[in-house]
Amino acid sequence: MTKPNRIPMLPQAGNRQWSASVNEKSVSKSIPSDAVLLDVLRDRVGTLGVKRGCDMGTCGCCAVLVDGEPRLSCLTMAAEVDGKKITTVEGLADGHHLAPLQETFTTYGGSQCGFCSPGFLIVASALLEKNNDPTDEEIKNAVEGNLCRCTGYQPIVDSIRAAGKILRDGKEATNPTDPHSNPHPGFKGDDS
Repeated sequence: MTKPNRIPMLPQAGNRQWSASVNEKSVSKSIPSDAVLLDVLRDRVGTLGVKRGCDMGTCGCCAVLVDGEPRLSCLTMAAEVDGKKITTVEGLADGHHLAPLQETFTTYGGSQCGFCSPGFLIVASALLEKNNDPTDEEIKNAVEGNLCRCTGYQPIVDSIRAAGKILRDGKEATNPTDPHSNPHPGFKGDDS
């Protein structure tokens, strides 16, 4: 039995060669010429920390750094960033050692379900790179394009503020694998 000839309703985009530095590694892939960066990073490069949320640029889950500036990868054509330096949430850590910002998200409860965390970590990283002593208002302005359904945002602000202090003081963050008696240190609950 032979397969029926199938003619696509819409013409398919041709492929193109795409190259970039992703998390400080040179990457070269053949991609569809109309591919969005989110799809290339997840499906071709394998950086699964970049999340697909709304696909409309309203949630911030897909944020990455392109030459140090936050960009929404769901709205960025891969061809636009050909040859650029791209950092995803996986690129924030130093090997197996988390960045101070990643550790403070763990320590201060800035990450609940974790789905939105990569986007928050990326935009917060860009903020702290430029200003490691931001006010709460500056932190809120930096993350205003990121949505979270779990934390209520205050633990995220606290996490970013604490990471800034670590960066200013040049100290190491606490070991996030150390046991914590209270996973939300700013919360003074009822002890009864």
